[in-house]
Formats: sequence, structure tokens, C-alpha cells
Amino acid sequence: MCDLLNRIWSRPRGEWTRVVRNELPGLAEKVVAELQRGFPALAALLGDTPVEEAEWALEQALLTVLGYQKESESKRPAVSSVVTPMPVARARQDLFEVLAGQREAPDDGLDELARAAGWPVPETLQAVVLATPAEAPQLAAALGHALIGTVDGYTCLFVPDPATQTRARLEAALKGRPAAVGHVVPATDTASSLRWARYLLTLAPGRVGPETRPAFVDDHLSALLLLQDESLADALTSRWLGPLEELTPRQSERLEVTLLAWLEGGGAPEAAKLLHVHPQTVRYRLRQIEKLFGPVLRDPRTRFELEMALRSRRLMAHVRSYRARAGRRARVVASSIRPLGVAREARVNGL
Repeated sequence: MCDLLNRIWSRPRGEWTRVVRNELPGLAEKVVAELQRGFPALAALLGDTPVEEAEWALEQALLTVLGYQKESESKRPAVSSVVTPMPVARARQDLFEVLAGQREAPDDGLDELARAAGWPVPETLQAVVLATPAEAPQLAAALGHALIGTVDGYTCLFVPDPATQTRARLEAALKGRPAAVGHVVPATDTASSLRWARYLLTLAPGRVGPETRPAFVDDHLSALLLLQDESLADALTSRWLGPLEELTPRQSERLEVTLLAWLEGGGAPEAAKLLHVHPQTVRYRLRQIEKLFGPVLRDPRTRFELEMALRSRRLMAHVRSYRARAGRRARVVASSIRPLGVAREARVNGL
């Protein structure tokens, strides 16, 4: 709920009503799921009541409490859509948690749980992690009736039979919202696709706009491999880039980009094209680099590890810069939140 309020108050005042109505369905879904999990007696009390009915009732109660509608307006309209019975919803939640690695698989395997959930587990799956829960059910329907769940506050989808969900289809469905798409894995390794998609989403800017595109793990495999352990990445850079530490930051940066361009291009002319400088400038810098590193530059394994170290340093600098910016944005939002006075509360409820 605090996260929801932060998102509301971080937007212009005129958008608060729209944000509340977009976000509340996802919040209600999570609250009902947690209540069912934490209080078995509640699940038994609801019996065969469709889970959507419970979620809708909670959503209306929150809208009433927040002052966005009167209690008399919360009557449920007649609907003709088919709803999911409570036992099926519970089975789907359990199935998601097993696939996500949040709980152990049943002793008799997933077949019985999959039948109860009405969601046959395919041979391969692909995880999609969303930055916001809005419209998750519609996305799940568009992506082959994907299995929905939450992990550490993220709304996640398990997309069945990824071969039928082309990249173009995924991009079209996810366009305009920050999301990350995991790599295709066997159903027994779904947690891996989910883990790397979540990690990639933490590295990608969280901008929202009509041109926002999802990030694909397949496009960042080498970067994710280098970033999977920050301590090892730091150890790698310390081991191989030590000779640059005695230089000024400007000198070090210039020689780093030259060395990386040379390793990527294979020669001074190719490096000069990458850096948009004269080949003679590259040769001069390479002589400086050879004085610093010595004959080890002639060893293929050393050149490989040097390239890894240079790439790791640049990736880590990018990640730390992004985290610092995200931290500053969070502090700005938090500092702008003040307890509501009577007049302030009246203005909010009057939206």
C-alpha cells in the first residue's frame, strides 16, 4: 500500500485518480492471495466463491476507504464472463510458486497440480517480469494464457510454448511498459529464466512511455554473465587493470577505451575507426599501454581476460550510476511525502 501511495504522489495531481484505478486491481489480487496463503480458514470460508469476486470486493472497499467512490456505488455490476473457481486459483498459485522455485515440487510431480490448475506445463517456458502490475491479466491472455504470480513485489508471467510467442509478438504486447523477458528454458529450470529477467529489469531504466520496449535477456547474455558476481568482477579488474591505477582519471580513461577498441578491432586502424581518431594517435597510445602492461599483451589468454576486465569495469560503472540515480529519485519521492492534514485529506478525497 505504501508503494501505491508513493506512485500516486510522485505523479501530477491530475493523474492520481487514473493511477489509483489502474493499480488497485493488482494490489487487491496480491492481498487476496496473501490472505489465502496465510489464513487457511479464510480460504475455507470463501469456499467455492470465485477468487475474482473476492478481489473485486476488496478493490471496491479500498476505493471507498480512499474516498474515490461512495459505499452505495460499490454494487457489483452483472457480468457474463467466466470466472476461475477458488480451488483452481489456489492450484495456479501453488503451481507458479513451484515453477518459480519458491516451494518444493510435490512428491508425485507436477502433473496432478497442473491438472488442478487447468494449466498443462509445457516442455519449455519463458519468464516475463513487469515493473508494474497494471493490465497483467490482459497481458497473460495475450501471451498464450500465461501463468501469473508475484516474486518479491514483481508481477511475473510464465509464457508457455515460447516458440509460438515470437519476439515481435512479445514486443507488441509489452510495448509502452518497462518489462524484461527471460531466456527460454525447460520447465524444470523456469526459476533461472525468472531470476535473470528480474535482474535485467533492475539494470534497465524504468522509463514509461509509448516508445518503451521490453529488455530481452538474450540480448544481454555476456553482460549478465560478467555481472553475476560483483565481487569477482571487481577482483578481475583489480588483477588486470592495476597498471592504470597510477595514471590520472583522464589518462586512464583514454588508455582504457583505446585498449578495448584495439582488443575488439584487432589492430590500430580498426581501433582508430571505432574511436574516430587518427591511426597514429592509437599507435601512440598503444606504445604507452605496452610500457604499462609489458609482453603479457602478446598472450591470447591475457588479452581475453583484459577484455573481460575492461567490459566488467564499464558495466559495473553503469550499474552503480543507475543505482545511485534510482536511490536519489526514491529519496526525493520519500521526502515529498507528508502526513495528511484534515484539509489535505479532504482535497484528496474530493478528486
